[in-house]
Formats: sequence, C-alpha cells, structure tokens
Amino acid sequence: MRPILIAAGLLLAAAAPASQKNEAPEATPDGEAVSCLSLSQIRETKVRNDKVIDFVTSGNKVYRNELPSACPGLGFSKAFVHKSSTSNYCSTDTITVFDSSSHIPGATCGLGKFQPVKLVKAN
Repeated sequence: MRPILIAAGLLLAAAAPASQKNEAPEATPDGEAVSCLSLSQIRETKVRNDKVIDFVTSGNKVYRNELPSACPGLGFSKAFVHKSSTSNYCSTDTITVFDSSSHIPGATCGLGKFQPVKLVKAN
C-alpha cells in the first residue's frame, strides 16, 4: 500500500488572531470517545496549541484530540502532516509538525482518542 500524506491546518496559521493562537476553547464531552476517524469525514482541523487539535467533520461535529504529551512547535506552526497506509486518523497514529515557511519537518507526536465535544460559546 502507498502511504497517504495529509497536510492539515496549513491555512489556519494566518487566520487565527494573535490573542487566540494557543488557546483551546472550552468544550464539554458529547458522547463516547472513539479510537479512529475516517479521513473522508474530516472537513477541517483546528490546531489549538501544542496539545489540542479539534477535528471538524462534514456534519459539523467536533472531535477533540488531546495528545498524550505536548508536541513542540505544533501550536506555533498550526500545521501537521499525517502519514498512513489507511484512510483513517487513529489514536495509534503519529503526526509530524510542519513548518510551512521552511518546509522542514518538526517533532513527531502521538495522537490520543477522539472525544466528541460541544464547544462552549464565549460571552
């Protein structure tokens, strides 16, 4: 099988205001955590900081992935690459931080489980 390379969040770095770059919005659990998400379900990824990535599905459901440990540079670059021979993101997979300006790969870090959440609206 050929590996599938997925670059996620590349457009998000310029879109987020500086004050929100490393803040994960408050969220409440909305169901049981799952081990995998199908790539075809994912519409958007939002890197919140070095430890939190929100995966938004085509149905606008948000799955929060809290990495087991901080992934250096992820919150700054807001982008990562995922290599897989399957068509899923799974909690057993790793991601590699991607620096879109230098194109030099950064830290490689493991994913956690995908917790469906409802984001708490700020007042």
